[in-house]
Formats: sequence, structure tokens, C-alpha cells
Amino acid sequence: MTRVTLTDERRLSQLQWLESEAIHIFREVMAEFERPVLLFSGGKDSVVMLHLATKAFWPSPVPFPVLHVDTGHNFPEVLAYRDETVERLGLRLEVASVQDYIDDGRLRERADSTRNPLQTQPLLDAIVSHRFDAVFGGGRRDEEKARAKERVFSLRDEFGQWDPRNQRPELWNLYNGKHRPGEHVRVFPLSNWTELDIWQYVGQEKIELPPLYYAHDRDVFERDGMLLAVGEVSMPRAGEVVETRKVRYRTVGDMSCTGAVESDAVTVQDVIIEVAATRITERGATRADDRMSEAAMEDRKKEGYF
Repeated sequence: MTRVTLTDERRLSQLQWLESEAIHIFREVMAEFERPVLLFSGGKDSVVMLHLATKAFWPSPVPFPVLHVDTGHNFPEVLAYRDETVERLGLRLEVASVQDYIDDGRLRERADSTRNPLQTQPLLDAIVSHRFDAVFGGGRRDEEKARAKERVFSLRDEFGQWDPRNQRPELWNLYNGKHRPGEHVRVFPLSNWTELDIWQYVGQEKIELPPLYYAHDRDVFERDGMLLAVGEVSMPRAGEVVETRKVRYRTVGDMSCTGAVESDAVTVQDVIIEVAATRITERGATRADDRMSEAAMEDRKKEGYF
């Protein structure tokens, strides 16, 4: 009898394994939950997550809507990309607007004008009003310490809150989606991915991203060690000099707190080389809202943030 062995040619590559795991997670959620939704901002992680969802259910369309919590301070290029993608794929887009909450007094503008922390209440209200019971998020464990603590299936209580000390074991790719009425589960298909994995997958799959992820000339000014773009919601203060520099963004969010990095990377391969050489996570290097304290992200996640 000939013994069959697994040859090197038949082993999955790193990206193939990650893709297979993510597709399994998407299909598992559809089997366990009634009303899933995918958080989609037009950022690279949500773009990759949506791409994986289309592969998981092909040739059928993506069987759930997408939700964007819009701060009102987003980069125009990202909003344009979001709308084009939704139209191209025939998706149903739900938008929870931070500006609406400010206009009617449910939220107050922060002194520093940063709106990322204000996204929590619109997100939780959208989950309740649409009765979503599973919410796909693009969080990765390599991004930040609090996200490293998350399980793939992360239970939120009836108030949308997360308890990092009370999480379910996940052994052998078995996920527990059990929840009581009013609770929901955050699901993170990209948990085991790194920033480098994301970019290598973007290159492999030829995924189009918003252009600000690649080097371009932009008017910026330096504040607290970050390069902020000049715009309606991020204007230089006295003594801050505006310069035109060649920059790109490693992550996108609120323009008032998301910094650019100087770069000459104009192609996916250029970015891969650049990311492989860096030793600082994209959030740690370019997001002011994560610098408020050592536990800034964990504190927000406990309250219901992404």
C-alpha cells in the first residue's frame, strides 16, 4: 500500500491559511446568527474583510448589510471609495452619523475636536435599532494591546459593553455564539492577521484601496510628533507651519487625529517593503486618540467601541 503524505506543494501558505480561517468564520456566523452586519469604513482592514465576505458566499451576493459610523470628519477620498464599493457590490449601506447626534444634543463636541471616541453611542444605537446580533469588525490583535485580548467571537452585554476578564475559550476553531436577548457578539475575522499580511493579501488579490494609502503630495503640519492634513476639521494653530510633503496613511479615521507618515511608497510592493521594516504599529504611530493613556483603547472598548 502506498502511503499518502502531505507534500510541501499541498501545504497552505500563510495567506491561504488566514483566508481559509476568515471564510470559515464568516460562514459560521451565518449559520449561528440571524442579523449580522459588517462594519465598513473604507479603511484597508474593512476593505479586506468585505473582500473575504464576497469570496465566502460567492456566487451569491453578500447576505448582510454594511454599517459605517460616520464621524463627519472623514477623508473625502475614503467616503468616495465607500460609496463606489457599496454601489458596485449592490450592498445595503446603513450610516450612523456622529454629526446627527451633535446637532440634536445627544452628544457634545469634544474640546480637542476629535470625534473617534464619540462613535460609541451611534454604533450601539444602530445595533439596537436594527437588531443586529453579530457585528463583523476589522480589528487585528497586532494593532493594539486591548485588541490583542479579544476573542474572535467577543460577547457584548445588553449595554454593548465588553468585559475582558470574562471571555469564552476558543479551542480548535470552535466558536460560541450563544447570547441572550439584548446581547450581541462582535466577530473579528482578521484577528490573526498582521498589517504585513493585509498588504500582502491586497497585492495577491489585486484589491483596490483608497488612494491616500499610497504616497502623494499633501499639505500637512506637525503636532505632537504627527503630520496632520490641512482641512476644515484640522487647521494649524499659531506657530504650526504648513508644508507640502510626500506622505501616505497607514490607517484612516477622523482627520483631526489621524497622522500621515512620510513615504515614497506608490505601489503595493513599495508599501510591503516599508511595512516589513517598521517596528511601530499603525495605530501607535498615527492615531492621537490612542495616545491619551496606556489603556485608552481598552477603556473605550469596555464602553462599546469597536
